[in-house]
Amino acid sequence: MGNIIISNEKKLNETIKRISNQGADRLHILSDFDRTLTNAFVNGEKVPSVISILRNGNYLTEEYTKKANELFNKYHPIEINPDISIKEKKKAMHEWWRAHFGLLIKFKLNKKDIKSVVESGKIKFKKGVLEFLDRLNENKIPLIIISSAGLGGESISMLLSDAGKDYKNIFLVSNSYIWDENDYAIGIKEPIIHVFNKDETSLPQHVFELIKKRKNIILLGDGIGDVEMVKGFDYDDIIKIGFLSYNAEKLLDKYKEIYDIIILNDSDFDYVNKLINKLIR
Repeated sequence: MGNIIISNEKKLNETIKRISNQGADRLHILSDFDRTLTNAFVNGEKVPSVISILRNGNYLTEEYTKKANELFNKYHPIEINPDISIKEKKKAMHEWWRAHFGLLIKFKLNKKDIKSVVESGKIKFKKGVLEFLDRLNENKIPLIIISSAGLGGESISMLLSDAGKDYKNIFLVSNSYIWDENDYAIGIKEPIIHVFNKDETSLPQHVFELIKKRKNIILLGDGIGDVEMVKGFDYDDIIKIGFLSYNAEKLLDKYKEIYDIIILNDSDFDYVNKLINKLIR
């Protein structure tokens, strides 16, 4: 089995043809961040998310690390269990995110801690992602990143800026902290975004106005809940691409039900870039 799995090749080819006939002006990209635009493994080490680096590193206190991992061990199995309903998952994820944000505030998360994580060398864009960002920018195709990142949009903004890719066609919808005058987190802005409530209805009005006539979508995600990002948007055609970097033997059948294309083994963006080129030529 190769790294690329097509759920329904005939259907996919028909969708590609329809989208390519309409061109770049009718297209926008909707993407998750962790393990979608970034590698799930760096130097052989599993890196599930930006927040996992903070959680498992010596950035705050030992007590924070202990309590944060207790939350992870309680809630992560619920997140990835394909047999648990979305309704139950939503409830559990909201509890997890709120509890974890409470820990970060209690143990005095500072902006400099986020900067340290970003500069740790443990977060890497997948090979081909930077070229992907360039291509979208060149063709003025909006890229909307909807992320439930535990370190909020600040971490993603820093990563894009450090890569020189903080383009104006990129719009970020993510959790956001309230900071005091000394750059300590003192609150989290509502609503809290978690892996099962990300959707385009949460977009700022100016972003929605930009994409409302771009009714063809490429959706990129790595989790079961990421396909919900498109919920509430009146689209014409969509191609859903899922990155499945581990637990493939358990999750593949479910991914084939909800994604048109599955990319295995933490693979690069070569397929995605070729697809984009087909759609906007």
